[in-house]
Amino acid sequence: MARLRRHPLNGFGSSSDMAPEILTECRRSGERAGATLPTAPPAGVRRPGEGEPCSCRIRSEAVMADPVLDANHYEGAFALLAEMTHDFAEAMDVQTTLNRALASIVRLVNAAAGSLWLVENEDTEIVCVASVGPDPITGLRLPVTQGIIGKCVRENECQQVLDVSKDPDFSTKADAESGFKTRSLLCAPVSFSDEVMGAIELINKETEDGCFVTADANLLQVLASSAGLALANARFAVEQVEHERVRRELELAAEIQRNLLPAPRPMPFPIHGMNVPARVVSGDFFDILPLEDQRIAFCLGDVSGKGMNAAILMAKTASLFRCLAKTIDDPGKLMERLNDEVCETATRGMFVTMAAGIYDPKTGSVCIANAGHEPPLLLRRDGSTTSIPAEAPPLGIVPGVEVPASTLALDGGSLYLCSDGLTEAENEAGEALGSEGLERLAVRFAEKPISERIEAITAAVRELELRDDLTLLGISDEAGRNS
Repeated sequence: MARLRRHPLNGFGSSSDMAPEILTECRRSGERAGATLPTAPPAGVRRPGEGEPCSCRIRSEAVMADPVLDANHYEGAFALLAEMTHDFAEAMDVQTTLNRALASIVRLVNAAAGSLWLVENEDTEIVCVASVGPDPITGLRLPVTQGIIGKCVRENECQQVLDVSKDPDFSTKADAESGFKTRSLLCAPVSFSDEVMGAIELINKETEDGCFVTADANLLQVLASSAGLALANARFAVEQVEHERVRRELELAAEIQRNLLPAPRPMPFPIHGMNVPARVVSGDFFDILPLEDQRIAFCLGDVSGKGMNAAILMAKTASLFRCLAKTIDDPGKLMERLNDEVCETATRGMFVTMAAGIYDPKTGSVCIANAGHEPPLLLRRDGSTTSIPAEAPPLGIVPGVEVPASTLALDGGSLYLCSDGLTEAENEAGEALGSEGLERLAVRFAEKPISERIEAITAAVRELELRDDLTLLGISDEAGRNS
């Protein structure tokens, strides 16, 4: 059974004169659930199993003989099917078209009333989205486990009941709410491929005996299948429109993110960064912000999750950093403020790992704080390395947490910050690059200027299989390098 979003219908479209329906012989199955026959049936009445097999389950104490149909009836039936197919193919408002088709079917089969039901709420309910007759029931809901219409949906099988008072599956809820008296009933599943989307139900054949015949069941099954195809096409069209809307929103979000990243500075600027999104939008960010007295604030963060939620939190955190870094000199205090802000507004379960600091080119020192982020790598001039582990949890998890900061002397060396997209990149053997891989690449390209170094390391990592956004930032103590 398949879910289908409910489409409210606001009344019934006026129907023009409708052609008669397809009334071909419905093939009978060998056994009918609940069908009983007299020992000697009257002339013209077939026992179950006699004649052609039929996919419609007949539930009554007698099986009615079909009338003889003239050529005009068949001709009009094909005309109705062609008309419905054409309307469904061109309809911009599928709900109105379905409602008009329902009215046509009711008139053609000569039923007193009819209704269209669709599955909702994770296949637990069926709701009447269109109805034709003296007492409309549009909006009525039933559990899919109740009623003959529910049985039709569950079993994906036509149900033909000649006397509902003798059928234990019949639900009286619709009659109770509408005041209508149901005597006989015919319903067929609205399906496409293996998906059951709902069902069409016809009530009380307006003939002397008041019973639907095999040809009615056959017609309803054919037209219900046409309605199923129309609904499937409509759903596909809605999904395509939604897909295009999401694609455009992601492209806009990606453009906003790119504008939040700092533009490359002309050399010999001592800090350089790069971001390579794994998808259209990235959960990683970095920033480089020159301050007074030639100091430079920097940060690199990674938002948990992917997609629009991560992009929004990334934009907020990056903007807050740029604002707060202009007035807060202590990276630890800055991160504490960021943490409190993220805790207040972040979607439940989302957080940000982040390392941030201030580089002073006059002293060659870096003051840095780390909140749950990948340990920054310090590469000294002699080739030795040191990692700076996180001393606080990620931002957005615990409000009021203290984030300590520490001071490092670069002394002509370099400091590298990266996201886990770099360390988790894998080679063909499935081996992760790891922090050791970053260390090897940093040593390998150590003689290059910092901008070329970051680009070379990033290019080398991109030759591997990236599993996440890749962001890398480097700080090079150029004054110490040249002394």
